[in-house]
Amino acid sequence: SPSSGKTTVAVKLADYLSRKRKNVLLIFADMTAPPLPCICAPSDLEGEKSLGSILAATHVTENLIKKNCIFHRKNDYLTMVGMLKGENVFTYPPYEQTQATELIEQAREVAPFVIIDCGSVIASDILSAVALMEADTVLRLVNCDLKSISYLSSQLPLLRDNKWDADKQLKIASNVKQQEASTHIEQILGNVAFQIPHSKEVEIQGLEGNLFAELGLKESRAFRKEIEKISREVFGV
Repeated sequence: SPSSGKTTVAVKLADYLSRKRKNVLLIFADMTAPPLPCICAPSDLEGEKSLGSILAATHVTENLIKKNCIFHRKNDYLTMVGMLKGENVFTYPPYEQTQATELIEQAREVAPFVIIDCGSVIASDILSAVALMEADTVLRLVNCDLKSISYLSSQLPLLRDNKWDADKQLKIASNVKQQEASTHIEQILGNVAFQIPHSKEVEIQGLEGNLFAELGLKESRAFRKEIEKISREVFGV
């Protein structure tokens, strides 16, 4: 769902794996509201390369991806690909499903762990749609509010198609506040694989554009544990 914390969870998972000294490639697929300029200070990033340059190529190769990666100056195990500040889907020539598929196939050669932060509008977002089809595991985040649930319901006819492989989709109740009882959540959403609790500290990091910062407050302990649980069950780390 929109604003369900997809980027936050993607960044926190990538950060957790990289702190375990696992090489991670984090791809930001959203071209409508590019997350890359919002996740950390510009001074922490090395390189002015863009996802748009990769998808504009006739064929996507491992070397092309490596040439267009952005690196985090304080983390040698983390590599990122995304749109730059001010860019949008119209900044570059239109791309086809071929380039999106090649990007994901070749990304597997760049790093052993690949996390793709998808957009919400899969009907018109080619890269996100292909990522959902090609991924080993899909985490579907849903906020516990009526609008998010309505959005999920509108997407279900698309996601039920055989090409999406429903068996690899894990539903996550996201940003769960203390007053939202677990039984109530499951009554609304059905069976969920994970419940990611609300964390004020994470919220502040997102507002400040500092999502790679460590979580130090006691109230964030439940959030950290759920990220660790997801990492163990999805990545085996």
